[in-house]
Amino acid sequence: MTPGRDDLLAGIEPGSVQALVEGRHGDPFSILGQHSADGGSIVRVFMPGAKSVEVLRREADGEPGRLHLVHADGLFAGRIDHRDAYRLRIHWPDTVQELEDPYSFGLLLGDLDLHLIGQGTHYELGSVLGAQPITIDGVTGVRFAVWAPNALRVSVVGDFNSWDGRRNPMRLRREAGVWELFIARLGPGERYKFEIIGPHGQLLPQKADPIARAAEAAPGSASVVARSEPFPWTDSEWMETRAARQTEISPISVYEVHAGSWMRLEQEGNRSLDWTELADRLIPYVSGLGFTHIELLPITEHPFGGSWGYQPLGLFAPTGRYGTPEDFAEFVNRCHEAGLGVILDWVPAHFPTDVWGLAQFDGTALYEHHDPREGFHQDWNTLIYNLGRNEVKGFLIASALFWLERFHIDALRVDAVASMLYRDYSRKADEWIPNKYGGRENLEAIEFFRHLNSIVAQRCHGAITIAEESTAWPGVTRPPEEGGLGFTFKWNMGWMHDTLHYVEQDPIYRSYNHGAFTFGMVYAFSERFILPLSHDEVVHGKGSLIRKMPGDEWQRFANLRAYFGYMWAHPGKKLLFMGGEIAQEREWNHDASVSWELLDYLRHSGIQRLVRDLNRIYAAEPALHGTDSDPDGFEWAVVDDSGNSVFAMLRLAKDGSSIILAVSNMTPVPRVSYRIGVPRAGVWHEILNTDAEIYGGSNFGNGGALQAEDVPSHGRPFSLSLVLPPLSTILLRWG
Repeated sequence: MTPGRDDLLAGIEPGSVQALVEGRHGDPFSILGQHSADGGSIVRVFMPGAKSVEVLRREADGEPGRLHLVHADGLFAGRIDHRDAYRLRIHWPDTVQELEDPYSFGLLLGDLDLHLIGQGTHYELGSVLGAQPITIDGVTGVRFAVWAPNALRVSVVGDFNSWDGRRNPMRLRREAGVWELFIARLGPGERYKFEIIGPHGQLLPQKADPIARAAEAAPGSASVVARSEPFPWTDSEWMETRAARQTEISPISVYEVHAGSWMRLEQEGNRSLDWTELADRLIPYVSGLGFTHIELLPITEHPFGGSWGYQPLGLFAPTGRYGTPEDFAEFVNRCHEAGLGVILDWVPAHFPTDVWGLAQFDGTALYEHHDPREGFHQDWNTLIYNLGRNEVKGFLIASALFWLERFHIDALRVDAVASMLYRDYSRKADEWIPNKYGGRENLEAIEFFRHLNSIVAQRCHGAITIAEESTAWPGVTRPPEEGGLGFTFKWNMGWMHDTLHYVEQDPIYRSYNHGAFTFGMVYAFSERFILPLSHDEVVHGKGSLIRKMPGDEWQRFANLRAYFGYMWAHPGKKLLFMGGEIAQEREWNHDASVSWELLDYLRHSGIQRLVRDLNRIYAAEPALHGTDSDPDGFEWAVVDDSGNSVFAMLRLAKDGSSIILAVSNMTPVPRVSYRIGVPRAGVWHEILNTDAEIYGGSNFGNGGALQAEDVPSHGRPFSLSLVLPPLSTILLRWG
């Protein structure tokens, strides 16, 4: 037995010592660190494998104090004659190491932080929990903190302690269920996880940090200590003006991108571009095509690339696949300098079941519902966030604000909103639990969305939110104070499905499906809509957009051009998934690049040129973008000609300065002297014809301009006698 062992462990139960050396002790600070003793203090450290340990004053010279081995598994203790700050000199078998004792530092998180975390109203969790590089009393290191209220013991593990959970157990702040520890001499780039013993004594798989701000690239799953310094933004002009760029009267045209497969470098092993390369290539491409925004499929950290990011585990970490968080910030910065907004797909609906993630995080259903009727998504084999728990709501809202504030993201497109709003979403009658009133509405999700959108509007000037919501839920874009959910825009999934169903029909049958192309106008102004042709429509055997089109090759391309013309003329903001703008033949494959080689062919480059011109006209014409959400800015000119499959709509500028007549002929039959009533006399200029030769068409049209005739038609005092090219949309402008 070591001399003085009993004295050095006085007041400590033998069972507590054994629990400490076995990694089961939940209060390591009660044993380790510096403790008062008669005439000085006792220092205890646990260093399994060390030969000897000495104590040195941190800021003064003097003879080191030697600690004695008081437990064979590596517990050292010794008396020192001072209470000064100290550091340890550890003699390992093959080296000598000096460091500060983690158990010599006091409480780390403030009372206000803990109070707000417990309430679920701490909206800056990204700078409080997780791994934060900080300096304490002149000592640099990393403060680790994690919410795990039901755990018996939590340790931080990493390369710095050989991933040994016995070495760095943490202190529990019971008032918030948060565990904390400061480890000196660590910094950005360090890998780490948390090792947790659950409430029944079970050792859990080592867990990634829920608040990690960086993570190692898949297939690795460790969290990484990230830098905390503010990014040197140079986008102040954009940030000051973006509020005016993202309103219901602004031109918003979105290019949706999967960062990993927009362009791959086959000559370099088919690797994806990193953020710097994407900034060099993607930004000028999107800007040159006239889009106003880039929307990124989720780039929050996710374990499985085939989920495209829609099963994320790191809601505070940009995926390590394409570079560092700083690289991502620079990408956003360069988008803003080029006049492009950045929309991020964000997923608060569910998370994957990976054992090193959020599932049963502290040995209990902490982030998810315990009952699978509420907590398990059958469609996606994922777990559902428990929005009835304040800490979980706070976690998700803090994530949203983290992206908007730290990375200057301009909009969050919230995924799978419908699945959150309905308790019976995709469930049979006996597979769900009604709300407290016996209904199917998820009251907690409703409150969450209202709170989220109110906080975003309050804290993030000019930032917006967009709902992917596929049902007729009322008031998605109505303000919370008026009973709505508070989103800025909603994806118009009904329009997408109806119009795609129509254009997939052979033209000979379209007269029987005429209403599918017009039905969207029945509810077009019930919400503020975005018209999406998204990634979901070009995967899983659905085929690419061009492959959906019927007929021979000429007709397929003409159909797609006419459809795009109709979409850009229709009320609603626009969204197009990458590859659609060049009529990519194959459906999207996340492991392959967009088929850029197709641009060598006129029909494909013609589609690209058409999209560019549609964006240019849409942005230039208030009649097209300024009344996207205003019923006074729309009239049907021809809505009932199912026999000829002709559709004509009038778009009117708010101030009456211009009118756009958009006419679509959805059959391969050219029509001559097709008369349409118009409200104004004078010249109507043909500003776009999807059948133009430069787009790959037959160049059949109206010669650039027409004079309205004093011939009443369709209930209007004037009319135009038009040439309608086959499978085409033409735009004519008055004013």
